[in-house]
Amino acid sequence: MRDSANHGAATTSRRAGVLVSAGLVAVALALALSTPTPHWGGLLAMAAFYTFFYWLGLWAARRSQEGSFRDMVLAGRRLGLGVGVFTMTATWVDGGYLNGTAEATYGSGLLHVQAPWGYALSLVLGGLWFAPAMRRHGFTTLLDPFERRFGKNAAALLYIPALTGEVFWTAAVLMALGTTFGMLLDVDFTLSIILSAAVVIVYTMSGGLWSVAITDVAQLVVLIVGMWIVVPFVAQASGGLEAAWSAYVEAFDGASARVNWWAWTDSALLLVFGGIPWHVYFQRVLASRDAATARWLSLLSGACCLLAAVPPALIGICARGTDWQALGLAPPDAALVLPYALLHLVPPAVSAIGLGAVAAAVMSSVDSSILSASSMAAWNVYRPLVRPDSSSAHLTKVVKRVVLVVGVAATLMAIRVESVYTLWVLCSDLVYCVLFPQLVLVLWDRRANRWGSYAGMAVSAVLRVLAGEPLLGLPRLLPLPEDRFGVTTVPFRTIAMLAGLVTIWTVSRLTAARCPARPLAEPGDEASRPA
Repeated sequence: MRDSANHGAATTSRRAGVLVSAGLVAVALALALSTPTPHWGGLLAMAAFYTFFYWLGLWAARRSQEGSFRDMVLAGRRLGLGVGVFTMTATWVDGGYLNGTAEATYGSGLLHVQAPWGYALSLVLGGLWFAPAMRRHGFTTLLDPFERRFGKNAAALLYIPALTGEVFWTAAVLMALGTTFGMLLDVDFTLSIILSAAVVIVYTMSGGLWSVAITDVAQLVVLIVGMWIVVPFVAQASGGLEAAWSAYVEAFDGASARVNWWAWTDSALLLVFGGIPWHVYFQRVLASRDAATARWLSLLSGACCLLAAVPPALIGICARGTDWQALGLAPPDAALVLPYALLHLVPPAVSAIGLGAVAAAVMSSVDSSILSASSMAAWNVYRPLVRPDSSSAHLTKVVKRVVLVVGVAATLMAIRVESVYTLWVLCSDLVYCVLFPQLVLVLWDRRANRWGSYAGMAVSAVLRVLAGEPLLGLPRLLPLPEDRFGVTTVPFRTIAMLAGLVTIWTVSRLTAARCPARPLAEPGDEASRPA
């Protein structure tokens, strides 16, 4: 009976794959015909690129049991170290990582390129202290310890900052591909973002974590090889690496004297510690075979992520050292420096390779992020609050439906935001301020209770909102001191995080008699197992 069902599902997937492949070619033709100077080769190459990875995802999905929620979100907890390092690295090294690193290097200088080493260090710290503990307890999602310690309502509330972070991150990734795609192939930015989002949403809905992990292996290879092929051509156009570096140093000479070190430290801390409490990270940790594998895949992935930032940083340096006027071109906007360099500083064939590298980075991250948010929605919100008796097959369907909702929300965000790097940093903001103190105490403070969690959430969120956020149109309501550039000299994100941490610790002890603390689930506890 099961073989018959799997055969039917495989047949359906193949038919869907044929339709998707035909649709991608049709869209490529339509875009080419609607463009005054169509890039036929590039559009058809990208259609073939997406189609290949879609079929690879379908092939990888054969490793998972049809309708199994455990296989859908955890790959049956059979993720080994090799594939684990590839999928973890590919997930973090996304389009925002590449475009954002080039943007910050070109526009602000290496001193402000914090995200690569910040996120790499977050993986290392996560592997040393958080990953083994989470894997030993056998949880299904990042929110499971909160549900166990603080109850299902608290876990559902904490889903809000987790979801917000995933949407911001996915939007940054989609924008990175959309802008690169639009500039290189002369397609409208908004249309290219929508097209890219549609492709990755369909690809994500086609399979679970096995599809994501296996395609990540191929995508990471394409990403690394493609970016390193681009670097020598960009360096040659700028007069060589040595000349480019000399011009770069001269351009940012004395920049460190103008740095607001309070704001710099605040941003660095939010990247390091705000990069830990993400389910897109813990999904791979919890899918690992054991705690030791979870630790090592985190440590090795941190090193790989740092190395992956070298090519886009070199491109940013070379672009800054390029004499654009001598080439008859206007200097690029910092947010578009990577696609601008691919368009004007390298041959068309190399430009297509660079576009493929960015596309591979995006595909390897968007599917992971959307699957992450959808997994938590099904397991920690829908199951406990709406339908506690949900079957494994039903939860799998819920995950696929939420994928569409999260993908659309991220697409709308990507269309409205101008800076990839700003959005990339912002995605860790609420996660750092609200989720990180909760994760620390839920794992390491046995006396933390539900009331303390609620109080900590409220304090962290209120302080962060009152500090304002121009990118989201939130006015600053706190009288924070500023420097001459209008940047606050108070590390308000770290203060909000620490205030939440202290509040949880204090309120939990003051209310211990009326709200006793609950223990974490032990290994093998049925409460921590998926359906």
